[in-house]
Amino acid sequence: MALLHRATLRPSKLELLAAWLPGRDWFQGDAGADLERVAGYRFDDPAGAVGIETMLVRAGNGPVHQVPLTYRGAPLDGAERWLVGTTEHSVLGPRWVYDAAGDPVYAAALADAVLASTGQAEEYFEVDGRREPREPSMVIGTSGARPAAVPAVGTVRDVVAGDPTVIVTDTVELAVLRRLGGGTAPGGTALTGSWSGQPTPLPLAYASVR
Repeated sequence: MALLHRATLRPSKLELLAAWLPGRDWFQGDAGADLERVAGYRFDDPAGAVGIETMLVRAGNGPVHQVPLTYRGAPLDGAERWLVGTTEHSVLGPRWVYDAAGDPVYAAALADAVLASTGQAEEYFEVDGRREPREPSMVIGTSGARPAAVPAVGTVRDVVAGDPTVIVTDTVELAVLRRLGGGTAPGGTALTGSWSGQPTPLPLAYASVR
């Protein structure tokens, strides 16, 4: 379950991404076009300490890009390469925002979602002490053969940036597609997603046991 706050972020998530994305070699978008949020989904952190959100964004008539993010209340040791930026959350205070490909909490959550079909987190707003459900902006699922047992991810050993971004752990290899709707399928069990304007599920990520 993802408990959300009706809060202000300065800078906003889209402002952070608008400054960060043009530096990624897999990003394509119209010059000068505003960044638009298309849809998104979340995973749960079992420890409840890290926010895990994947945003689908587009600039102008460019392709839809998948950008997984993690939100932390303190810097992640050794993850300077993956820092998107910092923001001030009006309820939670300072937040460090990371490209989730470099965050081991995301790797474990993605492996579970693909290989164990755990699905996306249910989202709720807390309003006057009550929890109000938030309608998901997209639906995710899985396709392909899954292992009988999902191994613990263990340590993230390597991350290869690009499209797809490949995350290599002790037991599982994950591939996160950045530009959706094109390219070559890396293989393995797939996480898929559909949203308004895209009723046919598209691959989002792949996982295979090493």
